[in-house]
Amino acid sequence: MRDEAMKAMYKAFNDRDIDTVLAVMHADVDWPNGVEGGRVHGHQGVRAYWTRQWSMIDPKVYPVHVGEDDLGRTVVDVHQLVRNLEGVIVLDQMVRHAYVMENELIKSMEILEAPAAASSPKQ
Repeated sequence: MRDEAMKAMYKAFNDRDIDTVLAVMHADVDWPNGVEGGRVHGHQGVRAYWTRQWSMIDPKVYPVHVGEDDLGRTVVDVHQLVRNLEGVIVLDQMVRHAYVMENELIKSMEILEAPAAASSPKQ
């Protein structure tokens, strides 16, 4: 997935456009549950997870850099800004998302610590 397509996917997530994001994922995608722990699988699992997540918090993720790691995964350094439902910031940090791609679709994603050199841009 190219830089612009990846950025468009993050915008769709921030806009809560689940169908657009699911369209770039394998039907049997393996996705981390960053709120409750564990993993979810498939489009329905991701949809249910995000729907639950958005009922509890208001997360936004802003891609800062898109690249590739030594394992051939697409890596995206993101500024993660999470607010509670009253609008108060509860988390403001840099993280790295690592994607395994198959046939131009996301097969799986991991949440990693961002490199120490990354700085958090203001949104």
